[in-house]
Amino acid sequence: MPVIRIGSPSEADEDVVAVEEPLQVRLGNRDLAVMMRTPGNDDELAAGFLFTEGILHAREDIAEITGDDNSITVSMTREADEFLNTRPRAQQSSPYVMPRYGVCGEASVDLLVAAGCTAPPREIPTVDASIILRLPETMRSCQPIFDRTGGLHAASLFDVQGNLQLVREDVGRHNAVDKLVGRSLLDGRLPLNDSILLVSGCASFELVQKALMAGIPVLAALGAPSSLAVEAALRFGMTLVGFVRDGRFQIYSGEARICRTV
Repeated sequence: MPVIRIGSPSEADEDVVAVEEPLQVRLGNRDLAVMMRTPGNDDELAAGFLFTEGILHAREDIAEITGDDNSITVSMTREADEFLNTRPRAQQSSPYVMPRYGVCGEASVDLLVAAGCTAPPREIPTVDASIILRLPETMRSCQPIFDRTGGLHAASLFDVQGNLQLVREDVGRHNAVDKLVGRSLLDGRLPLNDSILLVSGCASFELVQKALMAGIPVLAALGAPSSLAVEAALRFGMTLVGFVRDGRFQIYSGEARICRTV
């Protein structure tokens, strides 16, 4: 893409920018969601979105996932309405249109309970603080598209020893997390009770929701959490840490899982 670089000297140049396109998600023959995302891993994104929104509950709910350009269809083992009607009444008439804000656009800790969120195992696993501090460098080394564009968020799954399990990039942090959860769902790895989730940028309520739905006990962010994210983490006993950078981080919830040896 042509750009004008201002500096010394100023000059015309070419730059690589992150791709952002709409994705139409269909549940059977029913239009369900339109989301803006970075193309790629759309099957994971659709599966993760449906799972973290409480619409499907297991890999066995999915019969088939098919895609064509900017549209993807998830065929279920039962009629779509059977899955949609299991959602709380407050959610059933709410459309999914990006940008999303979790649980059908309604930010409520009580709705997390209704959507099927459960608390991860109490005070386990334990994670050494030194491992948390190493996660950002590991994630950053596995962001090839960010290296070229500087325009994508990342989400990464680690085990409790700090070994990288999976990383995804997208224009939206929520999409990157959905792709991770979707891949784990399709591989039969849920719940992720022994995993750490690291996200670029801030930790929003929606990201806490998605992590809880996937059974992730520890959520770490390079930036700050929101007030509602902290409230939800405290309610469910999740470990939530922010500002993981420059050899430090802050614990907002679930400090019993962090071994402070640094």
